[in-house]
Amino acid sequence: MSGEDRFVLCMLAPAVAILGVLVAYPVGLLVFDSFFKVDTITPHIREWVGLQNYVDALTSKRVIESAVRTVQYSLFALFFEFTFGFCAALLFSALAGQSRWHRTIFALPLMVPPIVAGLLWRFLLVGNIGILNYGLVRLGLISDPEAIAWLSSEDIVIYSVSFADIWLTTSFVALVSYAGLTNIPKDLLEAARIDGANTLKRFWHVTLPLMRPVIAVVVIVRGVDAAKTFDLIWIQTQGGPSHASEVFSMNIYQRMVRFGDLGEASASGTLFLIVMMLLAAVAYWKIWRPVHA
Repeated sequence: MSGEDRFVLCMLAPAVAILGVLVAYPVGLLVFDSFFKVDTITPHIREWVGLQNYVDALTSKRVIESAVRTVQYSLFALFFEFTFGFCAALLFSALAGQSRWHRTIFALPLMVPPIVAGLLWRFLLVGNIGILNYGLVRLGLISDPEAIAWLSSEDIVIYSVSFADIWLTTSFVALVSYAGLTNIPKDLLEAARIDGANTLKRFWHVTLPLMRPVIAVVVIVRGVDAAKTFDLIWIQTQGGPSHASEVFSMNIYQRMVRFGDLGEASASGTLFLIVMMLLAAVAYWKIWRPVHA
């Protein structure tokens, strides 16, 4: 090993040690606890149950329902975040240097803490006093402020609580996408234009393929982040009404904190971790890798 290699290892050692303490050890403990029956009141008493915690989690109706709601929430939020964010990025790219102030203003929601965003949207959507419903009445879209129960209807609440997430992180998607658009070589777009490609064809055959790595980053980061959302939903509904907005992360929290079942909560957390890693791997393989194949 050369001196340069030893120097690199010495520089990486503190980061590796920190990751080991803050990431590897908790994840290892999570997987270890998932094979035992453990109560939070007496965590030193452990009973080996093997895969029983996983069986209980996979056969629990409430766990399965919370997993389905997590998928609904994540897909709904990710679709609108990516659509609005990518369109905003295209607009910023078209404006070029004139979009400096637009980008600054558009990024302001990123500075709002999730708890504050959740409280804000709770006041906007709650019952017959929500500002949103009164605005819809003034526009003539609904006749009564109580016509739409955003946070108390079991049919729409899982989508309503995602409004805060969409508002909070669309700017992240826009800024990351804009950074990707600025790195596309202008000579490729100019060559496509000279060859007779119109705006739509240049976007579809040049811009979009070159944006695949950026799209992969957005999908992986925002998809995983949306799937593990807890605070935004908790501050708005605490999982209600009748668990209609209880997502998977909230189910794990309830199972551990309220019911004290550390073993099954650990099994659910391990399953969640595995699914997120698989989704990230699929997104990498299908979106990012073909560009470099």
